[in-house]
Amino acid sequence: MSEEPTGAGAARGGQGSDGTMGYGKPLLGQILQDKFGLSAQQIEAALSAAREKRGRLGDALVTLGHVRDEQVLEALSRQLDLPWLPALDPVRIDATLASRVPLSFAKRYLVMPLWMENGTAVVAVADPLGVSLNDVRLLLGCPVSLVLTTSVALLASVNQVYDRAESSSAEQVIEDFSAGEQLSQLASEATQLDEPTDLLDSSEEAPVIRLVNSILFQAARQRASDIHFEPYERSLVVRYRIDGILYPVLTVPKRLQAGLTTRVKIMAGLNIAEKRLPQDGRFGIRTAGKAVDIRVSVLPTAHGERVVLRLLDKSTRVLTLEELGLSSDRLARMAQVIGQPHGIVLVTGPTGSGKTTTLYAALSQINAPERNILTIEDPIEYELAGVGQMQVNPKIELTFAAGLRSILRQDPDVIMIGEIRDRDTAEIAIHASLTGHLVFSTLHTNDAASAVTRLIDMGIEPFLVSSSVVAILAQRLVRVLCPACRQPYQPTAAELAKLGVAGDSTPVLHRSAGCAACVHTGYKGRTGIYELLVLDDEMRHLILTSTDAVAVTRQAVQRGMITLREDGARKVVAGVTTTEEVLRIVQQDVQ
Repeated sequence: MSEEPTGAGAARGGQGSDGTMGYGKPLLGQILQDKFGLSAQQIEAALSAAREKRGRLGDALVTLGHVRDEQVLEALSRQLDLPWLPALDPVRIDATLASRVPLSFAKRYLVMPLWMENGTAVVAVADPLGVSLNDVRLLLGCPVSLVLTTSVALLASVNQVYDRAESSSAEQVIEDFSAGEQLSQLASEATQLDEPTDLLDSSEEAPVIRLVNSILFQAARQRASDIHFEPYERSLVVRYRIDGILYPVLTVPKRLQAGLTTRVKIMAGLNIAEKRLPQDGRFGIRTAGKAVDIRVSVLPTAHGERVVLRLLDKSTRVLTLEELGLSSDRLARMAQVIGQPHGIVLVTGPTGSGKTTTLYAALSQINAPERNILTIEDPIEYELAGVGQMQVNPKIELTFAAGLRSILRQDPDVIMIGEIRDRDTAEIAIHASLTGHLVFSTLHTNDAASAVTRLIDMGIEPFLVSSSVVAILAQRLVRVLCPACRQPYQPTAAELAKLGVAGDSTPVLHRSAGCAACVHTGYKGRTGIYELLVLDDEMRHLILTSTDAVAVTRQAVQRGMITLREDGARKVVAGVTTTEEVLRIVQQDVQ
């Protein structure tokens, strides 16, 4: 086969711009007409577009929206007489055979060796016209038989198979240091690249580099949100935060501390000579095909610099409100709230309680071409299509308040403010809501009613709070029991009393056990517990006469509000989480 431009786009049709293959194969256009009902006019228009751009018929048809990628590939499989596999099972793939093909080659040419059949290697390709069969035969050392699949399925299997084969563990790298390898060249390395590199592609051999890469790789694989490098008198402890809980994963000899810290600072573009002042930076990596954005914070301590890395998987999609864990009744109320034409919707909770995720879900639900949605955030965690997002920058005095003033001159319909931190921002947000804008923002309070008190403490008049705030959603994140190993049990009366569960029948609860699927933690993932306070006329009148959060909460409960504790108890009874987890999160509310 000839060498042609490669990639996902190149796999969308083997027919040239004249509509023929040139060696007796059936026309791709004819196959698409017969199988998928395309008209002759559609084929002709696509051929004209392909001639104009010197491209392929399949590309043109996909661009024009007449067919999907997989339909073109299925037709191409008929044209080239290749077996068609719409999906690949990574478990069946022979990892030893796959290891003969370098990861960079597999990704560049969209090639995945699958298994051996009668002395012939079965190889999946997503672009049969863009790879040399001779190269593949040379790498595998045997005859090759091709099957056709989609680029999405192929890349997913490549990432999973090479992920399994990754053998550079942190423990092995530490053992390498015992051989006396030196770190003298570390500080002089230039690692700032225009594009982040995939850690699985890294061929760096310096021990510290391999150790840092291994720590980052394992953290991404275990769904860690943060990595802590904690220096002590005789060692450096590495801990991962998984589902909100810190777990120690590695103890590194003290003599490697300087090298590890320097390596991370180089990657983040920080000053490696400055060890007395705190520093902040960021960098990006790719691991197993996933882009990960990493924010770095360095803090000097008595035993050296403490480094914390916040990991943000950029391939993670924005969740919908239905996926956040809201009950059906409150989901309906929330839909009504965010559908209001103006007012302020506040989401409250401590740091790391998922407030920004909830705001993104709300924005995604109301995002439409007829709405102008603008945000000001610190930082921008996810990019939302169709939404104008701005990041604060205190170094140039671009604060929430300053950015918000500029946003109001951009004719917005909906505004999202990452956090209301001061009176200035609060006043502008309230002014925006009273002049016909729907405003979303967050506050750090323990419950929904306390948000009212916080705004008044900032200097906002009670009548402005009562007239502008539409609803307040307080939330926490609780860990979800691993479905593979959770165990049922009968709770005691004392346990039910702590949860506030009453009734004649004793429910069956579940406890965590631990297995390989959940890395022996007993939990896998997190969900939210919520407290939704919607302000009606009676609640507004109460706020005008009393700013006591306890009184507001009491009135809201009488009017049907479900508290954080009650929502947590419901999720315990439903087998989603455990009593210990809920009490850990809402202990202050229980006392």
